[in-house]
Amino acid sequence: MLAAENDAIPGGKVGGIGDVVRDIPRALVKHDATVTVIVPAYGAFHLQPGAQIVGTCTALFHGKTERIEVYELFAGRDPGVRYLVLHHPLFAVAGVGRIYCNDDIHQPFATDANKFALFCVASLATIKCGLVGDIDVLHLHDWHAGLAMALISFDPEYQQFNQLRCVFSIHNLALQGIRPFAENASSLQAWFPHLHYDPSSLADPRWPHCVNPVASAIRLSDVVHTVSPTYAREILEPNDAERGFHGGEGLQQDLQNATHSGQLVGIINGIDYDTGNAQTNKPLSWERFMQETGDELLRLMANTPTLRTTDYIAHQRLQHLQNKPRPTHILTGVGRLTDQKMALLLQALPDGRVPLDIMMTSLQGRGLLLLLGSGDADLEQQCQQIASHHPHLLFLNQYSQRLSELLFTHGDLFLMPSSFEPCGISQMLAMREGQPCLAHAVGGLRDTIRDDIDGFLFSGDSMATQSESLLNRLETVLKMRENQPDTYRKIQRLAKSQRFDWHSSAARYLSELYT
Repeated sequence: MLAAENDAIPGGKVGGIGDVVRDIPRALVKHDATVTVIVPAYGAFHLQPGAQIVGTCTALFHGKTERIEVYELFAGRDPGVRYLVLHHPLFAVAGVGRIYCNDDIHQPFATDANKFALFCVASLATIKCGLVGDIDVLHLHDWHAGLAMALISFDPEYQQFNQLRCVFSIHNLALQGIRPFAENASSLQAWFPHLHYDPSSLADPRWPHCVNPVASAIRLSDVVHTVSPTYAREILEPNDAERGFHGGEGLQQDLQNATHSGQLVGIINGIDYDTGNAQTNKPLSWERFMQETGDELLRLMANTPTLRTTDYIAHQRLQHLQNKPRPTHILTGVGRLTDQKMALLLQALPDGRVPLDIMMTSLQGRGLLLLLGSGDADLEQQCQQIASHHPHLLFLNQYSQRLSELLFTHGDLFLMPSSFEPCGISQMLAMREGQPCLAHAVGGLRDTIRDDIDGFLFSGDSMATQSESLLNRLETVLKMRENQPDTYRKIQRLAKSQRFDWHSSAARYLSELYT
């Protein structure tokens, strides 16, 4: 497996892809597979305690021979799984330990595309020089690994890998890593000036002068995999901005071709239900929950040289609430602050009002919303402005595994109003702890939540109607909790009893992706 993230490594996760690459290898081992996972070291992972250099290899990049150091982490920790990281100075271009860059809008993906192009050729070189051993399947995750298929198809150095079964997984089709073919320092010609290729196999369908790593991998892989069945169907249609629909993101024709040839497969992700390993918590008293949340926030605040107003306000509110009675409703939300996750809460409705502000007005005197997330600076600012007007909105502008666990375990209703969702992990984690979800009926959310059975779904034929449907559905759910507590408790029990286990998904990987 080649991937940009792996949460088996401390600091190796930004999004859901890190969870998948952490969990699926261990599940595959239980089906008698052996798995090697390769990720960049980002200037940090090769310094993990116990890391061992297992060799070096060379690869042609930017017309020069580059030396790559290959390290193995956690040798013997997970029998059947090997964790390799590749060290080269370019992988740390965003800063030591940072996985992704935020490039200028006029040069999208430029820096990341450079380093992931090197990652692709370095990974193939690592396999070729024998540091991985014999393999049957090459599994590429998202655009970061997509150019490996271009090299396998057109570089004589790596065409021997055409004998392998090559699988490409789409975790988020909205990110494609598109760059020019030529005349740019971050372009296919700059990375691989020796490459003789067929542009029609690699070109973006909208910008034919650009190489698209995702389109390339879809066209050239043996099988294309999405992380939920519904998302596999949604991406066959074009995007429709008027109705707020996210489909094929410009690649729907390539995906339709893959479907017609039987190469597109949707398999839902899973989570860990093994209580010996899963990061579950026993519910705490209200006072203890507030105290532990405040303590963790204070620990995060102490790690920064300056005190942010956002953190100070949230910490003061936690202290204030600690000595107050528990509100009737505890709503929670955990995730990256991106348009995908937040647009339905923060876009202005036709009357100028913002859904999150309306929601908080409705909750006044009834409940509390704890919103944990960081990401887009403009979205962070919007959340903080709304929180300043509503003392019952606790905006925790951080990323913290411990805060996530506390919110998953202690909420009454988890909000997941994603505009689109290839799979989603957070809804499964909330359900595992007995917290039903209110979610947009798209992608993996539709595949994992049964409306009015173990959770609640909303939909609409435009972004405005989706936001309005979210608000109306929320009010219905809160009234159910207030007036029909037995019905709500039954939904909680059914949510907690749901199982989306990796063992079942791994069996499908072997039978539908790998053979």
